[in-house]
Amino acid sequence: MMEWYYVIALVVGPLLFLMVLGLPVAFSFLAVNVVGAYLLLGGVSGVRQVVMNTIDSVTSFTLLPVALFMIMGEGMFQSRIAIDLMDTLDKWFGKLRGRLAFMAVGGGVLFSSLTGNSMGAIALLGSSLVPEMEKRGYKKPMSLGPILGSAGLAIMIPPSSLAVVLGVVAELSIGRILIGIIVPGLLMALLYTIYIVVRINLQPDLAPAFDVEPVPMSEKLHATAINILPLGLVVFSVVGVIFLGWATPSEAAATGAFATLALAALKRRLTWDVFSKSILGSANISVMVLLIVSGAVTFTQLLAFTGATYGMVDAIINLQISHGAIVLTMLGAVIFLGMFMGPLPIMLVTLPIFIPVVREFGFDPIWFAAMYLVAIETGSTSPPLGGALFVMKAVAPKGTTMNDIYRAAVPFILCDLAAIAILFVFPELVTVPVDYMFR
Repeated sequence: MMEWYYVIALVVGPLLFLMVLGLPVAFSFLAVNVVGAYLLLGGVSGVRQVVMNTIDSVTSFTLLPVALFMIMGEGMFQSRIAIDLMDTLDKWFGKLRGRLAFMAVGGGVLFSSLTGNSMGAIALLGSSLVPEMEKRGYKKPMSLGPILGSAGLAIMIPPSSLAVVLGVVAELSIGRILIGIIVPGLLMALLYTIYIVVRINLQPDLAPAFDVEPVPMSEKLHATAINILPLGLVVFSVVGVIFLGWATPSEAAATGAFATLALAALKRRLTWDVFSKSILGSANISVMVLLIVSGAVTFTQLLAFTGATYGMVDAIINLQISHGAIVLTMLGAVIFLGMFMGPLPIMLVTLPIFIPVVREFGFDPIWFAAMYLVAIETGSTSPPLGGALFVMKAVAPKGTTMNDIYRAAVPFILCDLAAIAILFVFPELVTVPVDYMFR
């Protein structure tokens, strides 16, 4: 029997090599799974097992929320409901110093609870707010940074497609994960807000005050009633029905998608063009995610069948350092990988290794999952190759350099690290809501 570290090197090494070469993640997993199964699981019979595992993983009912959450996000953007939301927030913030930065955080939280799409939120907020910020004299740290930070909250606040993928790959309750990440997401938004308040008070020139035409209270209330309150029903149709125990996460995703399209119809914006773009856009992303997840699930089973997972867990457990330090090291590795890789590949490579270790230590895996998602979000905004940074570059005004974006991202990365530290010290922020809902 081959030693576990040889198996890890034989399987994980080629996988990372193929990804570095630029082969799509799904095909990288497929190639490694087929070759690995043939060499390690008994030739042709092992390959047959890979095929069966792939079919079982793709047809898993627990993956249904991925496609439905994508429909929610695409529907919000294609019907311009998200634009209405920003216009209403703009009316309420008025003459508040740093109002556009606070709008970015508020918009990030609300978009997160409606779309679950961080890259889409960066594209929308970046294209709509950054030009206005720069026109009003905002400096780069206060125009680019809040959008980079707050748009990443889509990973942390339901509906979150990555949370669903995490649940499937790690074999955790998706409902528990969706409930467990709510407080961490709000904590991150609070830390961003505190940072903005402190920074603009220390350096007022970063967000100069400017005159804003007064908006009558009646107009604010009317815009809120038309553009924000109905969105509460959409949020309730996803999170509320899970809280009340009326629906499973898959059923809640379906009610959320229906509520989004129904709201677009009530606003008379559900044209055939909007509907077709929403469905096709979500289908394109969902197919990619399903292919990657199917490969990752089989990859996990390949490690387990060869005994590599158990050997590695046993070796880690016997290390002469505290279990907490090992958990923090794993989270640090996720952030580091995020500087070079996308969230999905990181999750699918690391979770099969990390989750068994967390369980063996006796830690709550939902608590770890919440910190893990914060680390994923942190990695996606970390230089030099975090995906969010390049989306921001694509929508930022002409003349914005990658160095500008890197410097703007750093304070919000530090806020994310503070959030991880708080969650590590106070796991009750995750476990208490989950235990209350699922007691």
